[in-house]
Amino acid sequence: MNSLNKFNHNTTVVGVIGHPIKHSFSPLMHNISFELNDLKYVYLPFDILQSNLEDAMKGMVALGIKGFNVTLPYKEKIIELLNEISEESTIIGAVNTIVNDNGKLIGYNTDVHGVLASLTPYKEEITDKTVTVIGAGGSARSTIFALIRNFKVKKINLVNRTAQKAESLRDYFAAKMLYKSIKSFELVPPDLVDVFAKSKLIINTTSVGMFPDIDDSPTTIAESFNNKQIVFDLIYNPLKTKFLKLAASKGAKTINGLTMFVEQGAKSFELWTGEEMPVDKIKTTIKSYLEQ
Repeated sequence: MNSLNKFNHNTTVVGVIGHPIKHSFSPLMHNISFELNDLKYVYLPFDILQSNLEDAMKGMVALGIKGFNVTLPYKEKIIELLNEISEESTIIGAVNTIVNDNGKLIGYNTDVHGVLASLTPYKEEITDKTVTVIGAGGSARSTIFALIRNFKVKKINLVNRTAQKAESLRDYFAAKMLYKSIKSFELVPPDLVDVFAKSKLIINTTSVGMFPDIDDSPTTIAESFNNKQIVFDLIYNPLKTKFLKLAASKGAKTINGLTMFVEQGAKSFELWTGEEMPVDKIKTTIKSYLEQ
């Protein structure tokens, strides 16, 4: 299916910006959704170097591009280039969706919607429990926001390769959301077995283990997991990361990133088009692509 075959001057352009983005399934998801909804839209990937980010935003306005998704590594950096951001984005400090409203660039965070859709079935199990979040980037910010606001978790362990970044994010949420129960750790797996093992929910928000680097995992120590846990990996490609396979081998419940990916995309789709994405059809389609 090539949406560019129907590309003409009446077509509305949206897309995704990041670096690198060649493995993103966002173009597939959105272009199929546009066809199913009979919308004259096309979704394109734009691999943007950081030095060109400001020019890309100017180009968006100049070319009349309706909207962008924002992925690694620009979810936080992009904010200073926008005219306005939503309340959630202000608290989170990260944006993953931009709408061009007649030259006014407005930022939103639809990742929160994806986290909520993924974790709501487990709400009773994780309320007032200890959660460990791996990573300290834009996705971690959205995840922590959702955990504090919607799931009332007791304590969050924040684990990151750079301890200083984890500490900085801990302090950020203490100030922004008056949540003082975040403890920061450096990602040194042998030192974290106990921290992981005592967590009801473990969430990987990093890209470690994403295709094509499927042999990577934030930890390879099986004793970090047990059958009382829920383990959530925001990665959707592959559907079963090494991290999730390891957790499952110890009896943990596992959640992959497919629901998160489709639900955050559906919210972006709605912001750009005013219509609802056919979520179930899209989830089935992407799942079959990934399973191949």
